Amino acid sequence: MVNGSLEVWLHPRDNEESKSKRLSLIQRLNIAIDVTSALDYLYHHSRASIVHCDMKPSNVLLDEDMVAHVGDFSLARFLFEASDNPSQSQTMSARLKGSIGYIPPEYGMGGQVSTLGDVYSFGVLLLEMFTGKRPMDDMFGGHLSIHQFTAMAMSDHAMDLVDPSLLIIEREDADTTDDAACSMEESWRNVLVSVMQIGLSCTEICLGEQMHTDVVVKKMNGIRDSYMNLE
Repeated sequence: MVNGSLEVWLHPRDNEESKSKRLSLIQRLNIAIDVTSALDYLYHHSRASIVHCDMKPSNVLLDEDMVAHVGDFSLARFLFEASDNPSQSQTMSARLKGSIGYIPPEYGMGGQVSTLGDVYSFGVLLLEMFTGKRPMDDMFGGHLSIHQFTAMAMSDHAMDLVDPSLLIIEREDADTTDDAACSMEESWRNVLVSVMQIGLSCTEICLGEQMHTDVVVKKMNGIRDSYMNLE
C-alpha cells in the first residue's frame, strides 16, 4: 500500500527516514484499533472464524489515509478445522511457522491454534508500537521479554518505556507554556499506561487471563475518545 507497512514506520532504516516516518500518538491509537478490529471481524463476524497466525508489524499495511489493514494470510487457519478434528489441529499447530518473538508460548509446546494465540501476538505488537522496541531486541534474552520489561517499569517509570520518536513529535505539536506542557504530559502518561496495560493483558502466559478482541476494541476506542476530548 501507499504508506508501506507498520514495520518501516516503527523501525526506520536511516536518519533521513526516521525524520519523515514518525507516528503520532493518535496515529498509533488508530492503527492499533484498526488491527484489533480486523482480528475481531475474523473471529466473530466473517463466515468462518479465521486465525491469522502471524501478527507482526510487517503484516500491517497502511493506506494513503494511514488506515491499517491486516495482510499476509499465508499461515492463516480456519478455526472450525482446529476444533472439529483434534488430531488435525495438533498437526497444524506443530507445523506452524510464525515469526520469532510474536509466537505465543503455547504454540511452541504443541498447543492448538486459537484466537488467543493471535491476541498474544497482537499484544506483543501493541507493546512494540508504543515502546519502539522489537520483541527480539538484544536487550531481551534469557528470562527477560518485552512483556516482563514493560511490566517491571510500569509502576514508577512508565514514560521511560515510551518510544522516543513518539515523545518528540508530541512535544513539537504541544503548547509550549509550562502549565499546558505539564497537563499534556500527564494526559500522554495516562493514555500510554492504559494502552500498555492492554498489551500486558494480551501477552499474559495464562490463556484464561488474556483479554479478548471485542474487549480490546472497546477499551482502545475509549482511550482514544478520552484523549481526543482533551486536545
